[in-house]
Amino acid sequence: MRILKKTLTLLPLLALPALLGAQESRQVTFGGQARPRFESRTPVNESWNSGTSMRIRASLNARLEGSVRVFIQLQDVRFFGEEDNTLTDFQADNFDLHQGFLELTDVPSLGGTFRVGRQELALGEQRLVGAVDWAQQGRSFDGFRYTKQSRGGFNVDLFAMKLREDPSGAGDWESSFLGAYGTVPLGKVGSVDVFGLFTTDTREDNGSEVTFGGLWKGRAGPVDLGLEGSLQTGKRDGIDVSAFMFGARAGAKVHESTTVTLWYDHLSGDDDLEDEEIGVFSTLFATNHAFYGFADYFLNIPVHTGGLGLRDAAVKLAFKLSPKTGLKVDLHNFQSAQKGYLSTHSLASEVDLTLTYRFSRALTVMSGYSYVQAKDGIKELDRLSENAQWVYVMLNAAF
Repeated sequence: MRILKKTLTLLPLLALPALLGAQESRQVTFGGQARPRFESRTPVNESWNSGTSMRIRASLNARLEGSVRVFIQLQDVRFFGEEDNTLTDFQADNFDLHQGFLELTDVPSLGGTFRVGRQELALGEQRLVGAVDWAQQGRSFDGFRYTKQSRGGFNVDLFAMKLREDPSGAGDWESSFLGAYGTVPLGKVGSVDVFGLFTTDTREDNGSEVTFGGLWKGRAGPVDLGLEGSLQTGKRDGIDVSAFMFGARAGAKVHESTTVTLWYDHLSGDDDLEDEEIGVFSTLFATNHAFYGFADYFLNIPVHTGGLGLRDAAVKLAFKLSPKTGLKVDLHNFQSAQKGYLSTHSLASEVDLTLTYRFSRALTVMSGYSYVQAKDGIKELDRLSENAQWVYVMLNAAF
């Protein structure tokens, strides 16, 4: 039975030679990615902890008759050495369908594109909904999505994703994620994104939560500007929610090869963890690695800040060292939005260095180093007991 299961799992790959013949019609294309990454972090058990992970993806993109498209993306994610003996692996536990959907463009009477199946969902700057590409496994959803783009630059996304479904056998309750996201051009003033995101949960002690807000992007002379804000209301774990988030950024080229960007983010916290209202903002399905320090000590918000929220003041520098080489330096100062049971608001300071070298159009080499200075706040949260370091080297080959 185990051998049969593994054979069925690998059937799509075994079918590739036959599918290659169909590529001559130029309706079927193939893609792939190999991305090994070595990482080492301290302190872990009072020493450095090192390991190498690997992502392998293979995709098939078929444009069928008319406006029908089928996309299939298989994925294997594993750590080197996690299988003592590959001869005994009959389950293919690390092998999965990352994306697989049917898409119809030019929907009759509506226009736009309709997509059903497993798919990545990345909205705006991925502040609240992202594909989390940094994680080797990434994130995808099962559901429906309708997208329409007008010639004037107005775009709208409507989606309904199922997080948990009773008939699947996963449990006797259901959860869904629904939303609308639109972009409105404002001419010389820039553009504004507006959105409403809804999470539902059928359990009695949970409920429905709503997040709505907007993002404005524009320019003032040579300076790129961005302002965004979100409000959350409804119920979380059966308790009323009233939370908010706002952020601002300003960036400009100070030299033909140097860009400086100033960031500030404020995610509300709960000033009383014992009352009947939740005041801490949840980042939902965000790509938090891109925003709150690359060392990833604030990935799960609100959990990683103890429900006290987060304030992040950052300076981000980008240097183009050569046509193929770039260096980024990010400086963060993290504080809790509410002091709560902590002796101080101060959580940590972080320095992130990222060096990127484009070896060829198909291969990119990236390395990074992060240093986190632990303050009393993060120690009292039991997130860090001392200063931390993290280093990585990653190869990314894709076609």
